Amino acid sequence: MFKLTSVAFIIASICSISTAQASEPIEVIKPAVITEPEKVELGKMLFFEPRLSMSGFISCNSCHNLSLGGVDALPTSIGHEWQEGPINSPTVLNADYMLAQFWDGRAANLKEQAAGPIDNPKEMGYTHELAVGTIASMPGYVERFKAIYGSEEVNIDRITDAIAVFEKTLVTPNSPFDKYLEGDKKAITADAQAGYQLFKDKGCVACHNGPAVGGTMYMKMGLVKPFHTDNPAVGRKGVTGKEADKFVFKVPTLRNIELTYPYFHDGSVWTLEEAVNTMADIQLGQEMSEKETKQMVDFLKSLTGEQPQIMLPILPPSNENTPRPVPFK
Repeated sequence: MFKLTSVAFIIASICSISTAQASEPIEVIKPAVITEPEKVELGKMLFFEPRLSMSGFISCNSCHNLSLGGVDALPTSIGHEWQEGPINSPTVLNADYMLAQFWDGRAANLKEQAAGPIDNPKEMGYTHELAVGTIASMPGYVERFKAIYGSEEVNIDRITDAIAVFEKTLVTPNSPFDKYLEGDKKAITADAQAGYQLFKDKGCVACHNGPAVGGTMYMKMGLVKPFHTDNPAVGRKGVTGKEADKFVFKVPTLRNIELTYPYFHDGSVWTLEEAVNTMADIQLGQEMSEKETKQMVDFLKSLTGEQPQIMLPILPPSNENTPRPVPFK
């Protein structure tokens, strides 16, 4: 039932898109507008803060490396005590455009997502209480919390709020494709333009649309044909408990996709060419020619935007009141 319903939805979406030629299914990414620079700076410090983990080694940037397109370039992430993560780390770039966070959408927003890894024993391996105590032990942080929030209180709500505000600035505007959408028809190659037309004609835009070219809906992985994987993730079923949601995942953003390999929730595919052909096969029941694949890949590469230019923060020193890291048993 789910498969038939989803196929019908895709067909209806394609028809809807094709009848709205006045507007493109993909929207331009705008530069971040920063209204709270002090909070952004605090959030950046906390994003790079390894002492939010039990080991004193893992930070948000460990799995969402801003030097690597906001990912860790691994099939699944490495967590506390070298534990293998359960799923591929999605990019943090343009994440604020997502309808929810995590592959299964279990976090409603960036703030809620930021709290998850801290007390996950397979990720940062800490607790919220210990994380709060660690940050509160350092006067350099306490002064910033007081200046921003009006009191010296450090709590997990404020920690995750600051991280989320920083992450909202991690957008990637001015890609060649954005410039193309804005009227510069020479901003992308003829092959990339042909690839974009294929992207629309074959129905990819039914799921990959909006400013982030994805992230606006959930869809089953293996809609037309089964997707074979050893990864145990069940997708939205783990959140809703519904059998119909098995293997249903948030549609990922295609922004900066050439930087965010390996692909899919299991990180099993390392090249865009293979990713394009796999998705055409299992999601659309179509076969791509070698020329079409090249054109589609050229289009996808044109979605790489300007990367955030981040100056690494200088973090406050630990002191006798700061909990000691426990990197090993």
